[in-house]
Amino acid sequence: MSQDLRTAIVELNRDAVPTLVARRLEAGDDPLEILGDCRAAMTMVGERFQEGEYFLAELLISAELFKEAAALLDPHLGDSDNDKRAGVIVLATMRGDIHDLGKNVFATLLRAHAFEVHDLGVNVEPAHLVDEVQETKPDFVGFSSLITTSFDSTRQAIEMLEDKGLRAGLKLMLGGGVTTPGLAKHLRVDFQTLDASSGVAYCLEEAAGAGA
Repeated sequence: MSQDLRTAIVELNRDAVPTLVARRLEAGDDPLEILGDCRAAMTMVGERFQEGEYFLAELLISAELFKEAAALLDPHLGDSDNDKRAGVIVLATMRGDIHDLGKNVFATLLRAHAFEVHDLGVNVEPAHLVDEVQETKPDFVGFSSLITTSFDSTRQAIEMLEDKGLRAGLKLMLGGGVTTPGLAKHLRVDFQTLDASSGVAYCLEEAAGAGA
């Protein structure tokens, strides 16, 4: 049945996914194993997206399916999944921008790959982001921008992280339709992308390197 669940997610079968998850829980399957199959399916979806077989619509649907499956599994997981955490990431759409679609997809895909995600939402003040970094000590910070009015607050947040000595060892990422490699260089971030899937691939690669 593990293959059935993976196939249902990859093929975007809205009706089958919750039914298969519930059926496996009733059969006594390990919730972590079920979650692992969901994550494997999301990896396959990401591969199809990278190859141009799937587009943003399919990515959004698969993210919703994963969220639904994870919600069904969550009461059965307890704290057992914490040992498999891939890393910690803080995400924010900074002050001046209230768009969050891309960020939300990115957050869901990250959770599908065992990252602990702290999503601060939209129109976030630089000081709030810095406070969150101080509290959670993440491995990554992701800035989402869909309009240029958020660039100044993003710059302020990065400068505050540097001033407080929080920048060392912290990977900064920049994503969104108006971002460019030139802007990333100007802001001194480590990675820039226009799509969520490549951002996940970057986080996985960096997390694997840190654990090596």
